[in-house]
Amino acid sequence: MSEVNTEPTQGAVFRRDDADHFEVGLSAVVDYRGDVTLITEDGASLECFVFSRASGSEDALLCMVKNEEQPRAVAVSTIQEIQFSGKDTAEGKTFDRWIKRYIEKKLAGEKASIESESLED
Repeated sequence: MSEVNTEPTQGAVFRRDDADHFEVGLSAVVDYRGDVTLITEDGASLECFVFSRASGSEDALLCMVKNEEQPRAVAVSTIQEIQFSGKDTAEGKTFDRWIKRYIEKKLAGEKASIESESLED
């Protein structure tokens, strides 16, 4: 039996059939700084960036779906699986860690700049 990833990191999958585990993924999806793939009950696969969670008459995730210009609301009740499919662009990049790397490079005589690193991997 494979081990279940309970952390919202790239590669983690949260399925509705494990309600407690699914709630962990649902709670973390808005704070994740990378793309996710939402699988809905009709089998649709939506690669998107979730930027907010709306509650009201129906709980929904607000997201920007790849190749769509307008944000979309996806009803939480229709989501069967959440895949943390994209790289978390801020993982391991706290300001303190950035300062430490900057100082290490400067002290080693290497080029150290304030330019951001590439998001491509």
